Amino acid sequence: MKSIGEITSGIGTLAVAGDSGAIVESLTCDSRAAGAGACFVAMRGTRSDGHDYIAQAVAQGVSAVVCERMPESRDPQVCYVQVADCNEALGELASAFYDHPSRELKLVGVTGTNGKTTIATLLYDLFRAAGYEAGLISTVVYRIGSRTVESTHTTPDAIRLNAMMREMVDCGCEYCFMECSSHAIVQRRIGGLRFAGGLFTNLTHDHLDYHKTFAEYLRAKKLFFDTLPSEAFAAVNVDDRNGRVMIQNTRAAVHTLSLRSPADFRCKIVEMQADGMLLRIDGTEVWVKLTGRFNASNLLTVYAAGVLLGMPRTEVLTIMSTLAPVSGRFECIRADDGTTAIVDYAHTPDALENVLSTIEEIRGKSRALTVVCGCGGDRDRTKRPEMAAIAVRHATTAIFTSDNPRSEDPNAILAEMTAGLGPEARFISIADRSEAIRTAVMLSAAGDIILIAGKGHENYQIVGTEKRHFDDREEVRRRFVELGRLKDNFNVPSLRNVSE
Repeated sequence: MKSIGEITSGIGTLAVAGDSGAIVESLTCDSRAAGAGACFVAMRGTRSDGHDYIAQAVAQGVSAVVCERMPESRDPQVCYVQVADCNEALGELASAFYDHPSRELKLVGVTGTNGKTTIATLLYDLFRAAGYEAGLISTVVYRIGSRTVESTHTTPDAIRLNAMMREMVDCGCEYCFMECSSHAIVQRRIGGLRFAGGLFTNLTHDHLDYHKTFAEYLRAKKLFFDTLPSEAFAAVNVDDRNGRVMIQNTRAAVHTLSLRSPADFRCKIVEMQADGMLLRIDGTEVWVKLTGRFNASNLLTVYAAGVLLGMPRTEVLTIMSTLAPVSGRFECIRADDGTTAIVDYAHTPDALENVLSTIEEIRGKSRALTVVCGCGGDRDRTKRPEMAAIAVRHATTAIFTSDNPRSEDPNAILAEMTAGLGPEARFISIADRSEAIRTAVMLSAAGDIILIAGKGHENYQIVGTEKRHFDDREEVRRRFVELGRLKDNFNVPSLRNVSE
C-alpha cells in the first residue's frame, strides 16, 4: 500500500483535488474492478473513454482517480489527480506502485516483426540452463521463474507487467526477457520500465491495420530504442536495412549483428539439415537444433545478448547447442510413411517466405510441398494478396483457408487473397480450416511435406465473437490417424524446431 501522492510524485501532475495522503491498495484501468482502496486510471481507448466511468468507480469505493479532465462533481473522500496523458502516466504509476521492479532485474526487450518469441524464449532457456532465475513475457506464455502464467497479449498492460516483475524479483529472478510489440510501445505499456538492453530482429509488413503506414510502424519500433537509457545496450540486426535506423537516436551502447556483412557479432551457416544447422559464430562452430537462415539470425541475437549480459562466450555456445524449441514454430509432425507436416506461426509475408525458403533448401526435388495458410480477419488487409502469391510461388499446391476470421466473411478474405493470382496458379480455397488440413493430408504422398502456417501455438480459432478450440497440431495428427498413416494419435514422433 502507498499513498496516491507517493505513486504520482514523478509523473508531472497538473492538478490535485483532495487528500494526496489517501492510501492506494491497488491500481486498475477497468471500472468493473475498481473497488475499495483502488486507484482508478481513466484511460482513453479506441472504443471507450475511462472518464465516462469515473462516477461508477467512485461509487464502488475507490480512494483515488487519475484523469486528464477533472470531473465537475467530485467526492470529497476521493483524491483526484489530473495528468496530461493517462496512457503515458500509467507505466510510471504502476512502476512506482510495485516499487520499480524493473530496476532490480536485468530486463531485455526484443522488438521487430518476426523472431521476437523465439529470441525471448531461448534467452530465458539459456539463462535458466546456466543456473540463473529468470522471467519471460512472450506471445506464447509468461513465466515467473519456473511458474507458468497464461499469456493474454504479446506485451501485457503496464499494471500486469509490473505486478509480474515484482513477483519475479520476489522469487529471486535476476533477468527478464520480454517481447515488446509495436502496439505496446506506442500505447506506452512499457513506460516506466528500466531496460538493460534492447534487441532488434527485422521489420516487415505487419500491423498496418493499426499503424496505417509502414513509416508509422517503423516509428513505433524505433521509439523503443530512442528511449533506452545510456547504460543499456542496443543490439540490432543490420542485415535488415532498418536495423541502423533503429539506433540513429539511441543513447544506448550500439552493437551490430550480421550473417552477411562486417558487424560486431557475426554468424555463418556452414551446413543446414532438416534437424539442425552447423553455425560458425565469431569463429567457433556449434551445432544447433534449429534450421533456417532466419533461425541463424535469431540464434546470433541470442548469443550476442548472452555475451552482452556478461555470460562467457563458450558457455553461451555450449548451452545454445542444447536449447529446446518453441511451441508452434517449425514444429514437425511425422507420419509413419515419412510425410512431414510442419506447423508454424508464420502470419506475415516475410515470415512465410522465410519458412518456405527453408523448406525448399531441405526438401529436395522429389518431395511435393502443400501449403495451407490464411489471413486473419479485422487485421491488415494489404498483406493478403502478398501472402497468397508467396504460397503459390513455393508450393506444389496451395490451399487457402481461414485463420481467425473474426467478424469478416471467411470467403471474402479468401477472395482478397487470391484476387491477383494468375490462371497458372495451383491453389484451392477451402474456408473450413479442418477440411483444408484434411485435404492437404489426402493430397500428400509418402515422404511429402505439408506446411500449415499462420496459427502455430494457438489452440483456438476466433469466428465472429466466438473463440473455439482449434489446434493445427491436433488436427493434422487426427487426419494422419484417420487415413491410417499414423498409428498413435497420442504418441507422435515429432521433431520440433523454431522459426520465430
